[in-house]
Amino acid sequence: MGRRSEIRALIAFASLLLAAPVFAQDGEAVQCREDLAILRQGNTRVEFTVEIADDAGERAQGLMGRTSMASGAGMLFIYPAPREVAFWMHDTPLPLDMLFIDAAGRVVTVAANARPNDDTPIPSGGPVRFVLEINAGLSAKLGLGPGAELAHPAIEPGLAAFPCK
Repeated sequence: MGRRSEIRALIAFASLLLAAPVFAQDGEAVQCREDLAILRQGNTRVEFTVEIADDAGERAQGLMGRTSMASGAGMLFIYPAPREVAFWMHDTPLPLDMLFIDAAGRVVTVAANARPNDDTPIPSGGPVRFVLEINAGLSAKLGLGPGAELAHPAIEPGLAAFPCK
């Protein structure tokens, strides 16, 4: 292996470590914060520092106009009650994955690699209370799909599939 190949391999390995999942035990309650979306799928747990969009104006603006976002960041859209929603990528040049999440915090649908600046509606596929937008490709890279569970203080404790402490 040449020197450049070794350097590329080290960089790839380092980038995987930065997004490395943390392992969690089933039934484990986690310390939640408003600015943190904690997801688990099986024994894998990942965390995203999130901006909250919990009113009509913030939800309408979303990530429009953003050209980049840190790999450990996202935006969590919070609705007052479960409902069917549809998102679009109007004026959003940043490619995204959208995780549609029910009132208990379970991911019901993932819209992976949403096309930038596309006005095609992306439906939730059922009633949801939360939508988490993260950088495109991360849901697949981290193994997040339907059935993943979100821990966040906005989830009613009695309903939470993945409860907060």
